[in-house]
Amino acid sequence: MKRLNKLIFFNQGAIPATRIADIIQHHGSDISIGAYSIFLGQVRADLAGNDQVSAISYTAYEDMALEKMEAIGDAIFEKYAITGMEVIHSLGEVATGEICLCVVLTAAHRKAAMDACSETVELIKSELPIWGKEHLTKEGHQWKINTTNGKHHT
Repeated sequence: MKRLNKLIFFNQGAIPATRIADIIQHHGSDISIGAYSIFLGQVRADLAGNDQVSAISYTAYEDMALEKMEAIGDAIFEKYAITGMEVIHSLGEVATGEICLCVVLTAAHRKAAMDACSETVELIKSELPIWGKEHLTKEGHQWKINTTNGKHHT
């Protein structure tokens, strides 16, 4: 399967819907694509004791995160018959209800796109050096702990 592209970006603040639409529009001219699998991660208003999350400030060791994401992308392209991958992760403050992660995988067939997208998201959450400081509505903050299949990832 020919490899069309693998694009990885950081975005300051929330990821706007127009940026997501641009990704889809960009791939629309490739008539070999039969499936898109898209994951959008949104900041939730989780409860934290007697308080609630109002936003998350994301920080990253950017060079290492990009390098690691390149390796994840290479592994996903090796394992699945996909034609394209685009990943955007927010840095900085993202309010509840806003998009903080966008993962788009394209393939000729839906199963490859869906399986590759799911695995990509799990690897991003468990392996990238990106941290989230949850801002609480009343006062203070706490560091976000990611969980995947019952395992904690910081």
